[in-house]
Amino acid sequence: MMRLNCFKAYDIRGRLGVDLDVDIAHRISRAFSQALAAERVVLGRDIRASSAELADAVADALIAEGCEVLDLGLAGTEEMYFAVTHFDADGGIEVTASHNPMDYNGMKMVQRGSAPLGSASGLNHVQRLAEAGEFGPDKSGGRRLDVADQARVAYVARVMAFVDTEALRPMKIVVNSGNGAAGPTFDAIAAALASLGAPLEFIRLHHEPDGSFPNGIPNPLLPENQPVTAKAVREAGADIGVAFDGDFDRCFFFDEQGKFIDGEYIVGLLAAAFLAKEPGATIVHDPRVIWNTQDIVAKAGGTAIQARTGHAFQKAALREHDAVYGGEMSAHHYFRDFVYCDSGMIPWLLVAELMGRSGKPLSALIDQRRAAFPSSGEINFVVTDADAARDRVERAFAKQAKGRDEMDGFSLDMGDWRFNLRASNTEPLLRLNVETRGDRDLLNRKVAELRALIEEG
Repeated sequence: MMRLNCFKAYDIRGRLGVDLDVDIAHRISRAFSQALAAERVVLGRDIRASSAELADAVADALIAEGCEVLDLGLAGTEEMYFAVTHFDADGGIEVTASHNPMDYNGMKMVQRGSAPLGSASGLNHVQRLAEAGEFGPDKSGGRRLDVADQARVAYVARVMAFVDTEALRPMKIVVNSGNGAAGPTFDAIAAALASLGAPLEFIRLHHEPDGSFPNGIPNPLLPENQPVTAKAVREAGADIGVAFDGDFDRCFFFDEQGKFIDGEYIVGLLAAAFLAKEPGATIVHDPRVIWNTQDIVAKAGGTAIQARTGHAFQKAALREHDAVYGGEMSAHHYFRDFVYCDSGMIPWLLVAELMGRSGKPLSALIDQRRAAFPSSGEINFVVTDADAARDRVERAFAKQAKGRDEMDGFSLDMGDWRFNLRASNTEPLLRLNVETRGDRDLLNRKVAELRALIEEG
């Protein structure tokens, strides 16, 4: 029995040579095949230096289980999600560590129908089988097929179906791929747009995939990674900036002034867009920052459903409620008509369409919502005793709270302000989010108060 520490709440992730290597990837992949009784599995990988070798180990393991491996090669996680349903496969594996440090890698997995595979939906079973390692002799009939070209053609067609190209106006867009996997896929979408006469001009930044990440790990959520895109937007006189993480299942936005837009405001913007097209639809959101989204959905006559943070939980809620769209403030955006999965390419197309229809700059679409519901953005704390920090916060505010929610960490509604405090699912951090109803001064005061309590120990 081998204890595998790379299994997380909804994916596999760990340090190379410590938590994950080719042998562990092989064990996990054989266990995945057995748990799903899989005969056909889609395989993709990101650009990390270790990903090709790990993907080979995954393919070899699946072939040993008699599986047909449909190989996408270098591809985004969302391309794997789409291909699982498109090819009627039994499951899919993407070798990726997304935005984690250089010495990490991992695997994202789904089952038939691109359904999530998390700790509550089968990942624990995979872990038990992988740790036991009782696989038996190799089976016959397995093989590895290159389906990269046909998969991308189908994927681009599906993504393009989300945007009305006739609504697009002339626009200049800065695109920062962070030397991750996004570049080739973005180029395929850009070519499809050009073939339809879409009047979009793209300024490509850090576009070539490069596993050494010469411009840093592609994680646009980090404040230190944002200035390069912001500067490029201002220098080019661009209408918007878009930046992707390593496997491009998340995209981040900058307005025409180069100002970074927090993810919760994009969730509200896309919710409004879908409700305009499908009145009365259901929208899923995460529990961390909620007031802006709930207000927009209510005013548009939709139904807002809160689901736990994390892609497996969000997708499960999207399927359960047949929601047209779901979004997290971390910049994961989920779409019913994209096999109920997240995409980093669909959001920027929808935002460009919204700008075209409204004739307004992105700042005008966002700034009013920022003023109505100011938020702190997610603040991360490295603490020696997370439980003690939580207890200090709870003692200070719980008795005065008008509402309490423990779906993910705990949230307290204080009436004119609200906060969520939770431990990270993937990193040793305590995460804080604070929001108010139109009062930025109150926001700043409460953030300072909470910060003092959390850091007290």
